[in-house]
Amino acid sequence: MNKATEYLKSCGTFYLATDENGQPHVRPFGAVCEFEGKLYIVTNNQKKVYQQMKANGKVEICGMHKGTWIRVEGEVKEDTRREARVAMMDANTAALSSMYTVDDNLMTVFYFEHGTATIYSFTAEPEVIAL
Repeated sequence: MNKATEYLKSCGTFYLATDENGQPHVRPFGAVCEFEGKLYIVTNNQKKVYQQMKANGKVEICGMHKGTWIRVEGEVKEDTRREARVAMMDANTAALSSMYTVDDNLMTVFYFEHGTATIYSFTAEPEVIAL
């Protein structure tokens, strides 16, 4: 599994920033997976965050774990394939099964089409991971 995906899973909660008309919006997320070698996140297609990512796929994620932190920046794209939703559900059943089913027409997944994850600490050089 990609080190960025592993790190985000270890955070438990991480924060996703989107943009709407020049105004940043940040909210907590907690489910992530790797599918076909790409980093995926999940949301409900009825939420503002969904509309924001569809309008402007440039996003950033930040999370902390054990005195280090990660920043993931890049551009996301929606993946409408059922297989991608299944992969997300399989990787996050405990967190997602009370909110979604794979075929509920609400659950949608986005993947980082391209981007960079950087893991930082106060004591070491940043580690850069291409997505």
